[in-house]
This record gives sequence, C-alpha cells and structure tokens, in this order.
Amino acid sequence: MSCEADLAKTLRERGYRITSQRRVILHILRQASDHLTPGEVFRQAQASLPGLTETTVYRTLEFLAQVGLAHAAFGSSGKRAYELSEHAHHHLTCRKCGHEIEIPHERFAALFAALEAENDFSLAHNHITLFGLCKNCQRENEFSSEEQGRRKAD
Repeated sequence: MSCEADLAKTLRERGYRITSQRRVILHILRQASDHLTPGEVFRQAQASLPGLTETTVYRTLEFLAQVGLAHAAFGSSGKRAYELSEHAHHHLTCRKCGHEIEIPHERFAALFAALEAENDFSLAHNHITLFGLCKNCQRENEFSSEEQGRRKAD
C-alpha cells in the first residue's frame, strides 16, 4: 500500500471522505522534498485536476492540517507552507537563502511538556520555525562587512 493510500485510509477511518482533491494534494505533499506554499500545490495539482480552484487547495490544506495529516509552517519568505506530518520536527531556516535544517521534536519535547504543565495549557500545534542565518550566509555577511569597512577607511 502506498503512503498516499495509507493517508487516505487514515482519513476514511476518521470518517472523512476521500475526494480526488484530497488524494491529489496528499500525493503532491508526499512527493515534495520541501514545504510547499498553497500556490505551489495549486500549480502542481492543476495538471491532474484541471478544474481545481486555488480556494479548494487552500481549504484542503487547512483541512489536512486540522486533522493532523499535514502541518503548516512559515518559510524563509514568510509565506505559509505545508508538508505532511510524517514525523514531528521543527526547523532552523535561513532568512537570506532559505536553507532549512530539520530539528527532531525530541529536542523540544521537554520544553513543550513543561510549558503545558506550568501553564495548565494543552498545545494544539507545536511546530516551531526559528529564523536566522546559516553558516554560509554568516560568512557572506562577514566578508561584505569587511569590504564595507575597507571602503570607509579609503
């Protein structure tokens, strides 16, 4: 059974219909090597479902996030993007080049548990994206800062 079939089975077991839109969008998310914005999902899905509307893609992605099969995060562009919720993880994202580093959820699990216990609060969504500069972009910034310093000295 393919992963898409497993996901469709999960939806069916939870009492939800398996529509062609849901099936195609699950397939696109499964094949993606990165987070996809709704617009990117829409462009890819149009090949399989020519009558599909962008609104349907947005609604379907939100539905998949609500039922826990996908989750939304904000990418380096600041746009909402989606991926399958296959394993719990978080991201370090470079604001300059968009490079992402996946961080296992286990690194944050104790923090989340403490936050819930200390605040009598139940987290519904616990995906974190931390933004900064990757090693390469930090180096580029150092070089450009050095160059600007030399120009000012001249």
